[in-house]
Amino acid sequence: MNSVGKGVIKKDAMALVTGQPVYCDDLAPKDCLIIKLLRSPHAYAKIRSIDTSIAKRIPGIEAVYTYEDVPTSRFTLAGQSYPEPSPYDRRILENVVRYVGDEVAIVAGTNEDCVDRALKAIKVDYEVLEPLLNFEKSIDNAIVVHEEDDYKCLCEIGNDVKRNIVSSGESVVGDVDAVLKDCEVVLERDYHTKANAQAMMETMRSYCYIDTYGRLNCVSSTQIPFHVRRILSNALEIPKSKINVVKPRIGGGFGAKQTACCEIFTAFVTWKLKKPSKIVYTREETFAASNSRHEMKMHVRIGATKDGTIEAIDLYTLSNQGAYGEHGPTTIGLAGHKSLPLYNHVKASRFTYDVVYTNTMRAGAYRGYGATQGQFAVESIINELADELNMDPCEIRFKNMTRENEVLSQYYNEELNACALDRCLEKAMEMIDYKNKPLRRDMGDFVRGLGVSLSMQGSGISGLDVGSVEIKLQDDGFYTLSIGATDMGTGCDTILAQMVAECMDCNVDQVVTSSLDTDHAPYDTGSYASSTTYVTGMAVVKACEKLRNSILEAAAGFFDVDKEDIEFDGKKIYTLDHTHEMSLADFADTCFNGGIAKALIASDSHMSPTSPPPFMVGIAEVDVDKLTGEIKVHDYVSVVDCGTVINPNLARVQAEGGIVQGIGMALSEDITYSNEGKMRNRNFLQYKLPTRVDVPSVRVEFESSYEDNGPFGAKSIGEVVINTPTSAIASAIKHATGVQVRTLPITAEKVLLGKEDE
Repeated sequence: MNSVGKGVIKKDAMALVTGQPVYCDDLAPKDCLIIKLLRSPHAYAKIRSIDTSIAKRIPGIEAVYTYEDVPTSRFTLAGQSYPEPSPYDRRILENVVRYVGDEVAIVAGTNEDCVDRALKAIKVDYEVLEPLLNFEKSIDNAIVVHEEDDYKCLCEIGNDVKRNIVSSGESVVGDVDAVLKDCEVVLERDYHTKANAQAMMETMRSYCYIDTYGRLNCVSSTQIPFHVRRILSNALEIPKSKINVVKPRIGGGFGAKQTACCEIFTAFVTWKLKKPSKIVYTREETFAASNSRHEMKMHVRIGATKDGTIEAIDLYTLSNQGAYGEHGPTTIGLAGHKSLPLYNHVKASRFTYDVVYTNTMRAGAYRGYGATQGQFAVESIINELADELNMDPCEIRFKNMTRENEVLSQYYNEELNACALDRCLEKAMEMIDYKNKPLRRDMGDFVRGLGVSLSMQGSGISGLDVGSVEIKLQDDGFYTLSIGATDMGTGCDTILAQMVAECMDCNVDQVVTSSLDTDHAPYDTGSYASSTTYVTGMAVVKACEKLRNSILEAAAGFFDVDKEDIEFDGKKIYTLDHTHEMSLADFADTCFNGGIAKALIASDSHMSPTSPPPFMVGIAEVDVDKLTGEIKVHDYVSVVDCGTVINPNLARVQAEGGIVQGIGMALSEDITYSNEGKMRNRNFLQYKLPTRVDVPSVRVEFESSYEDNGPFGAKSIGEVVINTPTSAIASAIKHATGVQVRTLPITAEKVLLGKEDE
């Protein structure tokens, strides 16, 4: 292929490295009203009264709004297709606050100084309530987080709000208890993953203005512009036709911006005052008042024969949703449905779960979206089973892993068309010279251990989410590609342009990609669920087929021949007998100057009935200091099966970045709360992200497969890459020290104290 499979430079690379004004706050007008939010100091309280009189008299203050001033409709901030499976459990402002940082009042003024003064001048009388902070005690607790009468769900999600249950359910294949009873070896373990911050470079932010036609325009750093439009319509109680959402460049999201955290506040102020306004969250607000990864506790039972044949897996997951239900009912499914299918040959498997409310900041989407937590548990117990049986952890995986052409019973009974998981494991072993290294080596002052993990994810949400594109032939013979997907640094603008170039036999530079707004861009559900390459990519292929056909039809009419006698090679259009020939540039000009008088435009959408999983193998080599317990990842190799790799350079940095995030989750990242429910580590000094000096040698290779339902055989890569480090590192530490730490992050203290059951 000429364009697909090539390491094309990102289309926005020069703008980004030269500091051009491409991000949300860069584009906001200078006369924007500044919005800041008064936030609750209490984890759970009712507001008896709010006195804003002094705040309103401060020079420069335009408005102060409380729960008495906003619409009363309930909605969800989750960026999901309608009907959203997340409960409608919030208002713009309410007289009940449910976590430290919950919004109490909106202040809008002409400058930051007057707004800061006004925030201090607001007097709030709270009836402080006892908060529910321990998610293990949430179900049937005397403290009920949501007691409102107008709470509602649009879908059946196993919700029981009066018991603090956001969602519950089960998925069962075979008789798990009967099979486990007959197994020669049974292990039963508990694993615990903590809440993590997405920690993207650009914090939450948006600005709004009213256009010439009296419509609300919301410019937002978001992954979900079309969903934001619906959320604003619900929250403000105005029709979607009055709203346009504009998506500039995004300074990272990792799922955090699949929740519309801040747009409702600028939209409300601008709609009320008819003046432009903006809000820019501080780093502390982004940490403590947006969303995080779900904390989960997982109880796993596994049964096997003495030769290592796995016969049954039983997984129960309890997920801490926090104060509001965004993404709780959907993230939980991936914990089981994207971990259990890795071992598809079992006689029986069961996945049960509960998602619960607490008085902590809401959890939301984060790269991996629940699969990360579930795979830590399942892959860890596979490693523990191998140790119990004195088997090599790679050997037990070769014996039990899922393979191509199988039907995945715990993955919605999808047939696995493309799977190179076995070849990925073989290549990873070669990369790290696995066969020539013991699982434990004494290196003098430290010990070195090896650990292995497998991973799978999905490619979009099957049967639901939609990707759409529009492609136009412009004068002089170049193309413009309009997409509704959001490039948040992943390079989808470039990757989709490569697909156009491949389909239209042109150079990538001839394709101009436009990520516009909800008025002009074709509908796309958004950049999440590892969907863009696979779902929107197929829309590109289909639209290009239509455009090629339109070019042939128009040329046939112009040359007065049958369409079957026309050929188009990307540069010129000619008849098979070569009696007529025209360059694409001349042909395009003819379309615009009246010779053909036809604008050649093609659009198409795609919704896939399947979500083919990409796969990944990670092998970690970890050093543990004998004296201090300090843990360092010495080497990390990974091999990814994402089908056909559209852009190897962009795919590799996706994988490297995901691995580093997984290393942080494994060793240092841990959102914690005080006894009063205040987040302790809400800045980069206290929240321990891995820095450059903490990042080991990370080596990434690809093992290709061909997915028949994907563009050029491609599957996704965005999320699968974060899932292997936690369990691989945990197993490497176990092999090095004999200590199996089951609660993340794995710290030197836990290893030194031998807290195997942590």
